[in-house]
Amino acid sequence: MNKQGILWVLRILVGGLFIFSGLIKVNDPVGTAIKLEEYFDVFSNDIAGFFYYFKPFALYIALVLVVSEVVLGIMLILGVKLRQTVWALALMILFFTFLTFYSAYFNKVTDCGCFGDAIKLTPWESFYKDIILLVMISFLFIFRAELPEETPRWAGMAAIASLVISTGIGIWAIQNLPFIDFRAYKVGVNIPVNMQPSATLEYTYVMKKGEETVYLDKYPSEEGYEFVEMVLRNPEALPKISDFAAWNQEGDQTEFLFQGNKVIILSSNMSKMSEANQGDLNALVKSMEGAPVDVVFMAAATQEEIDAFLNKNGWSIIGLQADATVVKTIMRANPGIMIMKDGVVLEKYHHNNTPEATDVLDFFL
Repeated sequence: MNKQGILWVLRILVGGLFIFSGLIKVNDPVGTAIKLEEYFDVFSNDIAGFFYYFKPFALYIALVLVVSEVVLGIMLILGVKLRQTVWALALMILFFTFLTFYSAYFNKVTDCGCFGDAIKLTPWESFYKDIILLVMISFLFIFRAELPEETPRWAGMAAIASLVISTGIGIWAIQNLPFIDFRAYKVGVNIPVNMQPSATLEYTYVMKKGEETVYLDKYPSEEGYEFVEMVLRNPEALPKISDFAAWNQEGDQTEFLFQGNKVIILSSNMSKMSEANQGDLNALVKSMEGAPVDVVFMAAATQEEIDAFLNKNGWSIIGLQADATVVKTIMRANPGIMIMKDGVVLEKYHHNNTPEATDVLDFFL
């Protein structure tokens, strides 16, 4: 294969991967923003304090990044302004490689969110993936002068269309919820079942016997062995959900949430909770009074803050505390609504789409 053929193959590979990665994340810009906030927190503590001031703009930065991945990938494949596109991709992959190396080496952000929640990579896997991309983009960068200069008119129009469409998809996902939910709490999931292993966990026991290292399927009963470590042989059997919990001053209330009909209003940060549709939420809570449904307000806050909020809005419902990370994973809206029956997620709503009480009751008939 000649040099032009190699450059064409690299354009397809790099562009395709950027499009794939971008489309997954443009489906959920809020998830990318959450990851950026984690990085800004880490960098503000470890590198420079000014990174903290980027946090309020994390969602806007996330939208620009995910849309750029899609558009630049399309531009690379279609041959739109190739030299400028390669420059932009080179800068982007350097940025991503720095993030993934920092995550892996310092074990700070253990999931970079490179492919959203669709494909989970370890920090080092993410870094190696970026190194491979960096090598491919470097080759394109070195030989950028030999890339085609002319851009077909239709290709330029397609790039503009991809910009408009991907931006529209991202904004829609922010104002509603992701089109496709890749998380452990998606509609149809039985949360208590997913909190249990899917099969019996099997371990290999690494032991020392004298100077010899031995690997055993069960812990030895005889003497003479020194324990080294346990290695899980079937990690795919681990629970898909390991951190779901809710509590109040009376204690753990997790099992209560898994019993019967539940409407759970969630807030990951009460100080930043939107009031745009407060009237609709008030109407829903009021309409559910007397129904065979437990309405619960579950927030990452102190019990005092939760009780004050309920009193302020006149909500005679149960208030529970939860971990902020768990709430953010469950719901990409603040506030949002989750409908559950016996621990099974039946539906989720952004506060912009707060349902009527009759729509909610239909789930339980």
